[in-house]
Amino acid sequence: MARILVVDDEIGIRELLSEILYDEGHTVQLAENAAQAREARLRGRPDLVLLDIWMPDTDGVSLLKEWASQGLLDMPVVMMSGHATVDTAVEATRIGAVDFLEKPITMQRLLKTVASGLERTVAPKALAAAARPLVQGGDRRPEAAAMVPGMAPAMAVAEVEQDESQLGSISLDLPLREARDEFERIYFEYHLRRENHSMTRVSERTGLERTHLYRKLKQLGIDSSRKRNQS
Repeated sequence: MARILVVDDEIGIRELLSEILYDEGHTVQLAENAAQAREARLRGRPDLVLLDIWMPDTDGVSLLKEWASQGLLDMPVVMMSGHATVDTAVEATRIGAVDFLEKPITMQRLLKTVASGLERTVAPKALAAAARPLVQGGDRRPEAAAMVPGMAPAMAVAEVEQDESQLGSISLDLPLREARDEFERIYFEYHLRRENHSMTRVSERTGLERTHLYRKLKQLGIDSSRKRNQS
């Protein structure tokens, strides 16, 4: 499961790509312009970016150049366009894009391109993910857990340890889809507790739009309507 940032000013394209990638088990974050894409990139490095070339404020190639000049182009970026010229595609590749998708984008082509792009970083990312704790910032010290909003330090440490121990309970003998569902259930329950059942903050933390978040929780059998914890 990868974290994919989709940047496109057309809501129909964003929703289509999000649906396809979401059904494949990826976490999808959406941005409708370069400004939102910048904010998303600064919040965290995605595993892959699908970046539209023609956008009203800042075009995709300019944003690609900006990330490259700032040292932020350390993730695979796939450019998308229905009107790009060969010269534009070549320029984007020269700057650092790994591939190009021509609109209209077919599901088969999308999934093949995404899989190919993720292969460029899947080995090191897999090792990093295996070692990364659930406390934001990768710090297992109690003072790091104390920065979790709305929790006392002892409570935060206890819940992080509980979630990490639960991860070890997932049987590797399960079919991939079942094992993934178990992981996602633990993942979302952790973030619900951490954010005191604020769906807005959980949506921001997980990179899922609220509509997709509600649907995912329902699919996993997680009750999102529980009252918030009292602190």
